[in-house]
Amino acid sequence: MSISETTAPSTRRTAETRVPLVPLLDERWSPRSFDATATISDSQLDALLEAARWAPSASNQQPRRFVVARRGTPDFDTLVGALVGFNAAWADKASALIVGIAETSTVEGETRPFARYDLGQAIAHLTVQAHAEGFHTHQMAGVDFDVVRAAFELTDNLEPVTVTAVGVVDEADKLAEALAEREVAERTRLPLDELVLRRS
Repeated sequence: MSISETTAPSTRRTAETRVPLVPLLDERWSPRSFDATATISDSQLDALLEAARWAPSASNQQPRRFVVARRGTPDFDTLVGALVGFNAAWADKASALIVGIAETSTVEGETRPFARYDLGQAIAHLTVQAHAEGFHTHQMAGVDFDVVRAAFELTDNLEPVTVTAVGVVDEADKLAEALAEREVAERTRLPLDELVLRRS
């Protein structure tokens, strides 16, 4: 059974694709309305992090690190406090917040030039696994990363890049009006003809 078959109709948002995609990708989207009562178990979190761990990595350097905080913990409250803009208005309802961190160099100073790319791959895998587990995710860059660095004592070679909210999607009308309008707006992407510069 696909995720869309188990959620309320107003929370289903499939993509208008040129060719069919597997349901986990077709039905994936980034909500802001999360069920404030939903929790995520240790085993479910482990599944998300295992998916991230086994994502492709340049030269198998694996330069990605994570800080994981579940709602109701001091670390979660710290991360909510570091959010800026609209993010601060909704992310506190998520079941967990996950900081994606790029290890830009080793402690000895050897650079990791593909660290951010590798981290992106890991978060993408985590996102798909989350959807398979019945959750949705929303990645955020609107974060005061200086607060994150200080709170979790990140060394200079560890660069926090994003915070991902993980939770169970809820109805859009649970949000403030401006956010609710964004929640139900049409999903759009650039056409392939604009993305693919050359194809032979």
